[in-house]
Amino acid sequence: MNALETINTIAMTAIDWVHLFMHFCVLSFLAIGGAISTAPDMHRYLVVENHLLSDAQFSTSITLAQVAPGPNVLFVSLMGWNIGLNSAGGIHAGWTAWAWGLFGAVLCVFAMVLPSSVMMYKVAQWGHKNSQRPVVRAFKSGLAPIVIGLMMSTGWLLQKGQHLDSSSGALIASWGLTILSALLVWKTRIHLLWLLALGALLGALGIV
Repeated sequence: MNALETINTIAMTAIDWVHLFMHFCVLSFLAIGGAISTAPDMHRYLVVENHLLSDAQFSTSITLAQVAPGPNVLFVSLMGWNIGLNSAGGIHAGWTAWAWGLFGAVLCVFAMVLPSSVMMYKVAQWGHKNSQRPVVRAFKSGLAPIVIGLMMSTGWLLQKGQHLDSSSGALIASWGLTILSALLVWKTRIHLLWLLALGALLGALGIV
């Protein structure tokens, strides 16, 4: 059974859905550098503590969203979709599972996008009016290392999840590919989609 077919059957009550919605609302305010920067806490909440998703579903949701065209936040919809499917017994359970999957996708992405969008609209207005103030310029400069740290922790988490059942050779190849990709993005103008395509090809060939 591959990652796309993984089923993690769960029981979701109305309170569980409310808690899920509220948690993503909180993460929305912490998404400095984009929703992907909160992936480590999503993993803690969804996989480790509440078992709403399997490790494979979590990693696959992020991977598919990165490859597919569209905004980065799509991976949140995929996580919600998988949670809805899991609560209904999997995609093969029929139209009810599809309905719950759609409900989960809309609920999670709405909770992730709305709070931060409203906040940033107000903050952007204030920042534009006060852009020359030292405190505003210092705040913008201070965000850079925070974003870098959050993105590195997300990358570490995804690599760790992929290596749970990997051989030592595949592990070395995967880390080597990660380091090489980072250097190429940093030092060259090669488009990121080419590197994603290369990673997909190596994965299909079983190298990583």
